[in-house]
Amino acid sequence: MWRIRASRELPRYALIAAAFAGLLASARFALDPPRTAPAAIPAASLASPDLAAQAYATLFARRYLSWDARQPERMIQELEPFVGSKLQPAAGFAPPPRGQQHVAWAEVVQTREPAPGTHVYTVAADTTAGLLYLTVGVTRTAEGKLALTGYPAFVGAPASQPANPETSLRPVEDATLETVIARGLGNYLDGAGSELASDLAPGAIVAPPAVPLQLVSVGRQLWAPGGGSVMATVQASDGGGARYTLTYEIDVIQVHGRWEISAVQTQPDA
Repeated sequence: MWRIRASRELPRYALIAAAFAGLLASARFALDPPRTAPAAIPAASLASPDLAAQAYATLFARRYLSWDARQPERMIQELEPFVGSKLQPAAGFAPPPRGQQHVAWAEVVQTREPAPGTHVYTVAADTTAGLLYLTVGVTRTAEGKLALTGYPAFVGAPASQPANPETSLRPVEDATLETVIARGLGNYLDGAGSELASDLAPGAIVAPPAVPLQLVSVGRQLWAPGGGSVMATVQASDGGGARYTLTYEIDVIQVHGRWEISAVQTQPDA
């Protein structure tokens, strides 16, 4: 009898338990409602450089490092849009009594982000006084406008060391492939498009140098890491007699047992 009674009462007990569980869940959500996780920012957008801020820092560096002792007021005028009234005129720079300095080129070579929306750019500038490195802090205001964070600073060059060529690459040991590479590079450097086409794979796009060069010699050919490409170091000369040592990476494939070139150093259509 107890089994029959229990089987009849079981649905009622199950319903009561479900209702009780629902009340507990409602109370939990009332006390501690779930929070929607913020949408993840794509990694690409986080890594995207602020090109406008870089250009702003570069332009400031060019004007800051260009001066003429005979026209000190000109530098003050050119830097006025950057410094405004919160920094000293000409960003605190006073030219010497005589002389002048010009900038041949300047570009950002390093950046760090001390705070969100603020960057400190290291600008390399080739001046008549030599190669100088200047850090320029740039931030974006609440309105999205660019502004200096303060005065610049002269610093040293980013850490570097002498060339360290890869020495563990496998040599190319296929005479036929070496011949195709040498012939293809010769035609590529010389801008001989029709002759080069005979060694190109279907659909290959290459962009020969704007100034034709003559291939003088081809050094050792080595397989690039991962295979599929050959690193070839060559000697080449231009019409004026200058000689260059150049290394090209050539993508190669075999088509019906024949070696063909699918790319030379760059991807012009990428």
